[in-house]
Amino acid sequence: MLLEDLGHKVVNLGSCVPEDEIVESCCKFQPDLLVVSSVNGHGFNDAQPLIGAIRARWELTGLPAVIGGKLGVAGGGEKEADVLRRAGFDAVFQDGVDLTAFESYVGSLPREVER
Repeated sequence: MLLEDLGHKVVNLGSCVPEDEIVESCCKFQPDLLVVSSVNGHGFNDAQPLIGAIRARWELTGLPAVIGGKLGVAGGGEKEADVLRRAGFDAVFQDGVDLTAFESYVGSLPREVER
C-alpha cells in the first residue's frame, strides 16, 4: 500500500511465491522495482537464489531489486545485508528501520527503467 501511496502501480504476487513465478512475473510485467518482503525470518536464505535468478535473465537487466523485513530468525544484521547487496540486491532494509529510508530510495528511482 505504501508503494501505491507513493504513486506506483503494484502487482502483489502474494506470500511464499516460488522463485520461478517471481522471475517470470518480472519478465511479463517489466516492473520499475522488485520489492521482496520477508516476515518469517527466511528472507536471507531464500533471497540469495532468487536474486541470482533475477540477475541471470537478460530481460531483467537494470531492474532495481530491494529486500526488507525480518531477514533472519535472529533479525539479521549488517553482515547479512552486505551479503545480500553483494548477491545483487540494490538495497536492503532491515526489520524495524524507519520507512523514510525506503521512501527516499523509491523516490530516487526513475518511473520507467530502461532495459
